[in-house]
Amino acid sequence: MLDKIKIKLQYLLPKQGLTRLAGWGAERRAATLTQWVIKAFASYYKVDMKEALDPKFSAYPTFNDFFVRPLRAGARPVVSGLDMLCLPADGAISQLGAIVDNNLFQAKGHFYSLEALLAGNYQLAEQFREGLFATTYLAPRDYHRVHMPCDGVLREMTYVPGDLFSVNPLTAANVPNLFARNERVICVFDTEFGPMVQILVGATIVGSIETVWAGQITPPREGIIKRWTYPAAGTEGAIALEKGQEMGRFKLGSTVINLFAANQVTFMPQLKNGTVTRMGEPFAEAVRLPRAEPVTPDVVV
Repeated sequence: MLDKIKIKLQYLLPKQGLTRLAGWGAERRAATLTQWVIKAFASYYKVDMKEALDPKFSAYPTFNDFFVRPLRAGARPVVSGLDMLCLPADGAISQLGAIVDNNLFQAKGHFYSLEALLAGNYQLAEQFREGLFATTYLAPRDYHRVHMPCDGVLREMTYVPGDLFSVNPLTAANVPNLFARNERVICVFDTEFGPMVQILVGATIVGSIETVWAGQITPPREGIIKRWTYPAAGTEGAIALEKGQEMGRFKLGSTVINLFAANQVTFMPQLKNGTVTRMGEPFAEAVRLPRAEPVTPDVVV
């Protein structure tokens, strides 16, 4: 009964207004009040401040400063190896697996289409047909900066306006097309492993989504799709990011979705629904097809 009430409230509550209010409050410098809120949040969610670059609560003048706190050097070692990809964020695997018949699995009884997730961009969707996807949920206690799974050159970025449903497991199991209907920032990269998409999904109370190359993407929320394209690798102005490098962050929230083209990578076998993730740990491995043995022609003497 309680779960049904929570889901009903997701539809009834003014999510846009609540999110604007939360974003405004999270940017306020309220001195003692801000410190009390940060300490209460850290205590309730059992945030491990020993991992933070600065573990003192007083180092964070706003709640957002605390929420996107950087980690100390060495807190998240990045897996080595040219064929290895690393996990992009702290959190937990919500779902991962194959994209079957253009559909991604959301939760029991719920699927959503690749084209819907990519805001109707059928040409981009075609590049990931029969590929792989992974959905990582970032809980409130987690480190909220998102990093690159592999080296990549940014090809394009698209902001898609949408709803602001919560993205926790309960909502994912009960709200159809959740990730294809929520606000999101779609980032497309060219990589050694083919095209790779990393999507930052907004949610209720997520005050802001940012990327390292463009800064704050949302707010404002103008209700229109926006698309940016970037120079190709090796040309002036190209944006190249390395494996493990930060690419974006959430100020409250949320979820990261990765897409990989078919026959390019395989996920690590230990990853499954509910697996706790730590940025930098093994995520996937390149598919290296065996080279064909050269054919030696028969020599006629």
